[in-house]
Amino acid sequence: MSPFPGSGLAKGLAVTLRTMTKKTVTAQYPDAQPELPPRTRGVIGLFEENCTVCMLCARECPDWCIYIDSHKETVPAAAPGGRERSRNVLDRFAIDFSLCMYCGICIEVCPFDALFWSPEFEYAETDIHELTHERDKLRDWMWTVPAPPALDPGAEEPKEIAAARKTAEKLATAQAQAQAEAEAEAAAQAPAGTAAPEPTDPPRGGAS
Repeated sequence: MSPFPGSGLAKGLAVTLRTMTKKTVTAQYPDAQPELPPRTRGVIGLFEENCTVCMLCARECPDWCIYIDSHKETVPAAAPGGRERSRNVLDRFAIDFSLCMYCGICIEVCPFDALFWSPEFEYAETDIHELTHERDKLRDWMWTVPAPPALDPGAEEPKEIAAARKTAEKLATAQAQAQAEAEAEAAAQAPAGTAAPEPTDPPRGGAS
């Protein structure tokens, strides 16, 4: 059944009336900070230890506002007779937030979790050149990144936590087994003919 004519107008007026009757609240910013949603896109933080200079974030950025410089270093062989390896060392990681459109592609494509969203938004500058944040400043933003939300109770255990738990269980089992073997060896090395003292009866009260 089609709605009667004018029903849309009536609903719109009802919303307007409900809004008109509500008390107006003025946010006293900056004295009172706003309550931001947990997934607010404020600024991007860099966890430098996870960056492998794969350049994937810079290549996928639609605004080309990520600047990365690096050089290669030779890592000596871990064992005698092994081969030397080369690795990329990060020299510069900068994001020009005057060009960034906060699409989040760089965070999504990073395969090593080196970029994170921070809810901080108070980084306005009087000079547009100051909106290019170098890696030191991007690292400081990491301290404002909120903790990840809790997993769903019915969700599967993350692979990283499962691997760490299995490793801890194996280590505990190996330690218990080593302790049992040490106790057995100590018992076997005890002098022959010695026996544990027999328990004595507790003294009885009174004389017979």
